[in-house]
Amino acid sequence: MHPRSSLNRSRLQRSLSIGLMASLISACSESPSRNILGSYFPTWMICALLGIGSVFLIRLLFIKSGVDAALPVPVLVYLSLWIAVTLAIWLVWLA
Repeated sequence: MHPRSSLNRSRLQRSLSIGLMASLISACSESPSRNILGSYFPTWMICALLGIGSVFLIRLLFIKSGVDAALPVPVLVYLSLWIAVTLAIWLVWLA
């Protein structure tokens, strides 16, 4: 192997690793947060709380309509609904 080609390969590997590290570090430079009454809260926490409230309202609607009694595994259904609603709020709010 030619000594020059190994030097070029070493430089290329170093450049790629530095570029990868720089892109990973810069991805954490700004987290989505909201100022609420002077305190910064992570947006994911607000979306999770809104999701819990929404699923609570959906559960009340299911109980009134009689769907709740027919659910095979209510814990999994409501957990899935919570995840879906939370991610939908996140997508609508931040997209």
